[in-house]
Amino acid sequence: MKIKKNDEIIVVSGREKGRRGEVFQVFLSDKTILVRGVNFVKKTVKKSKEHPNGTILEKEAPIHVSNVMLYCPKNDKGVRIEYVIDDKGNKRRKAKGVDHFFDN
Repeated sequence: MKIKKNDEIIVVSGREKGRRGEVFQVFLSDKTILVRGVNFVKKTVKKSKEHPNGTILEKEAPIHVSNVMLYCPKNDKGVRIEYVIDDKGNKRRKAKGVDHFFDN
């Protein structure tokens, strides 16, 4: 997967289209990601010690990686990624069509 933890992304399809956020968890098996501040869902919680009457919580739900693009601050839009091997033999992520690298 070309999107990693702590990357800034922009949502390109679905009900959250146009929203930006930071990836804080990646699920490789499902090809989904959790993004801070994007794709909130409501979850009901049963009665417990923490919630004696039960409650409704809002939390982030996973988004499929095909619905997001890496955000490039240089272009102020989402970009595709290609891998480039530099002079030292290191593999780096580069925005296609722009001379901008994403190093973690």
